[in-house]
Amino acid sequence: MPKFLFLQGVASPFFSRLADWLIAKGCEVFRINFCVGDAIYWRGKPAWNFRQRVESLPAFMQEHCRRNGITDLVLFGDRRPVHRAAIGTAQAGGLRVHAFEEGYVRPNWITLERGGVNAAITLPRDAAWYLAADAALPESIEGRLLPPAIGPRAAHDMAYHAVNVFNPLAFPGYRTHRPHPAAMEYAGWGWRYSHYPMWHRRDAALMRELAEAGKPYFLFPLQLNGDAQVTHRSEFRDMREAIECVVKSFAAHAPEGTRLLIKNHPLDTGLMNYSATIRRLESELGLGQRILYVETGHLPTILEHALGVVTVNSTVGLSALHHLRPTKALGEAVFDLPGLTCQCPLDEFWRRLVPPDPDLYRAFRNVLIYGTQINGDFYSASGIAAAVAGCKRLLEPQSRLEQLLEKVAVPKACAPRPLS
Repeated sequence: MPKFLFLQGVASPFFSRLADWLIAKGCEVFRINFCVGDAIYWRGKPAWNFRQRVESLPAFMQEHCRRNGITDLVLFGDRRPVHRAAIGTAQAGGLRVHAFEEGYVRPNWITLERGGVNAAITLPRDAAWYLAADAALPESIEGRLLPPAIGPRAAHDMAYHAVNVFNPLAFPGYRTHRPHPAAMEYAGWGWRYSHYPMWHRRDAALMRELAEAGKPYFLFPLQLNGDAQVTHRSEFRDMREAIECVVKSFAAHAPEGTRLLIKNHPLDTGLMNYSATIRRLESELGLGQRILYVETGHLPTILEHALGVVTVNSTVGLSALHHLRPTKALGEAVFDLPGLTCQCPLDEFWRRLVPPDPDLYRAFRNVLIYGTQINGDFYSASGIAAAVAGCKRLLEPQSRLEQLLEKVAVPKACAPRPLS
């Protein structure tokens, strides 16, 4: 039976519940704890505490994997510093790597891939392959609806980070992958969410005005500033830099009379003053009132009325394709595929609005769900139970995507991208 080594997961009981399920199947499980939150949420199962700096992790991991015959590595998010160091070590040692991430398709789904996630995904670049692969899939791959998990997510996050106040004593070498200390982020969220009722009324009135007057606009949904999809999978250092790029391109190349609607991420901490950045750019570029900024809004309604969408690897990109909106992806987005997204440069996008092929979108979404998604979530009791039940593919010799790639031939010129 496989022997699994768990690294860091989300701030929730998901990894612990998954480990319990694997133990019940006869597998052995271990974990490397990097902080007090990791140890508390692991709930007493076999583990080793790593108290050094990340540079020492490869040797630490090699020794424990060799002694215990580890065959598989499990982690959440392949761009965390500790995970980047671990993945190379695991692959050099012949271990299989199982990487979890938030769902590409949301809500109701989480991501599980072999080797890595997002830009590391081994998806072909050929539209015809998706149409052929879709024909080979089961008739229905839709999952069941799950209740919103915002409450449990917030509670687990606070509990996980509350015990991390003891890290300087228990794990002196630990450094968080998040851009700000947890206390600072909570203060930002508290301020931001206290303003939500006011923002909701203001933003709803703005969207009604745009819809009723038929004023044409493009949508630019913001990604979380410290997300790996920005810092590791795009040309931008942060979202402020991305805003500057998009607004300057819009100012120089978008048709007269159009507007750019910038929508903040719902989980943004509010620690970066995007509104001030936007107002400065609007003034410098002489844009008048052509740049609109909202904190809230019903995304399907916003997408339904948008001329097109620009995104930095956000899952809003898939929602835009679902609404058949012309979409320009900046960065290494999983859905950035000829026939789905606009392949022209950003400066040309504003006047060359090519909608996605609806048949290709349907086939791509079906393949993506079948090959990489599990119905469930990481935070609610029902979502965790559903997700764990779907993780039986951890025990399969090949991932679903690998099986599909074997079943449906891929043209050599459109082969999958290598794992990074």
